[in-house]
Amino acid sequence: MSMTAVEKILARASGVTSVNAGEIVYPKPGIVVLHDYLVPPCKKELDALGIDRLFDPNRVIIVTDHAVLYSSRQDAEFGKIIRRAVADWGIKHFYDVGQGGHGHIFLAERGIIRPGMFLFDNDRHCTNHGAYGAFALRTGAEITRVLATGTLWTMVPKTIRIKLTGTLQPGVFARDIGLRMTTDLQFGRDYGVDIDYRVLELTGPALSHFSMDARVSLCSSPTEARAVGVFIPPSEKMLRQIRTVAQKTFSPVYSDPDALFEKEFEMDIGNIGPQAALTGFSDRGVDLSQIEGTRIHHAVIGSCGSGKYEDLEIAATVLKGNRVAPGVRLFISPGTEDSAKRLYMEGLWEIFHTAGAILLPPGCGPCFMGYMAPVSEGEVSISTVSTNPLGRMGGKGCELFLASPATVAASAVSGRVTDPRSIDALIKNKGESDLERF
Repeated sequence: MSMTAVEKILARASGVTSVNAGEIVYPKPGIVVLHDYLVPPCKKELDALGIDRLFDPNRVIIVTDHAVLYSSRQDAEFGKIIRRAVADWGIKHFYDVGQGGHGHIFLAERGIIRPGMFLFDNDRHCTNHGAYGAFALRTGAEITRVLATGTLWTMVPKTIRIKLTGTLQPGVFARDIGLRMTTDLQFGRDYGVDIDYRVLELTGPALSHFSMDARVSLCSSPTEARAVGVFIPPSEKMLRQIRTVAQKTFSPVYSDPDALFEKEFEMDIGNIGPQAALTGFSDRGVDLSQIEGTRIHHAVIGSCGSGKYEDLEIAATVLKGNRVAPGVRLFISPGTEDSAKRLYMEGLWEIFHTAGAILLPPGCGPCFMGYMAPVSEGEVSISTVSTNPLGRMGGKGCELFLASPATVAASAVSGRVTDPRSIDALIKNKGESDLERF
């Protein structure tokens, strides 16, 4: 029987030879990822049920990535509860403050996420793992059921295949493509398809333009339009890279040539310029020109939306030789501890520091409800974070724009929303090596 890649992954995890979209299965995950903010309520619920043993503590990973800095005594108590739960449950894979970073990024960097893997995660932005040929399913609060039983009833999703063609314009990056794709799919522009609880499988010759880091940015945004997952078939080059860090052997999965997709269409990335998402969610994408020139006060580069090392390099290219504009505060939030270390070793930290940026600890940063570096009421923020509903990063009367690292960095320098293709006017002492990135 012919199957899509995600159907194959779910069939393998469910112990059956084949599955069809719409079937109910009970897959067994390779790992279960639980983020810090849900640990206390999960502990409370399981304690109330008299459950003190998890299905398999060795397959549960707990990460501290949302509330990284404790700004109050209450936050410190919250962390204390998490550590007590880790001890009570016998969790061996606990990545506390300073030990990993963002769970949607560092797990793959360290070879824990591998092609063909199935995992449960309580947070919806686990779609990032599709960049590595894995499938992660968000459970929300039902992660408690998984912790207790090791599985959860799951409907096999339909898959929509998108063939990417064309060549990226200078100054356009994976995050721009992700924002545009999300908006077009959400509102049915040209496609006429509902992506609610669908997997998007990205294929096509244009994928050769995207590095592994860039593919993560492609996978981040569609979750805001209710996609249940994004899957990118791993290339041979990717597989070679992954094998250098993979902690276990793995078997990549690909869709059969005659697999049944709900819909297939093409997207020419060469026709897309820099994008931005308006306040509300990242599916409210517009061409950057619609908001260009808007005064900003707050800027963030990082989080799981665009927090890979390559994203930080792009930002550094723009910031090198420049200063953050007066009245603007720019925060850099590396995705992982490993990336933060590289910032120091490879000189990016000095570029950020000299430009006047503020370096935050690895993790979600301001994206987590503005607990860190919030936006004040009436201010305008532009960032690379994953999502931007009204009030997400602080005051409710704010504008929260999303954009690529290049756009955010250029805007922080000029003090207004700025097209990164005007980089010639922003970079001082520019050289060929700087401009090659664009």
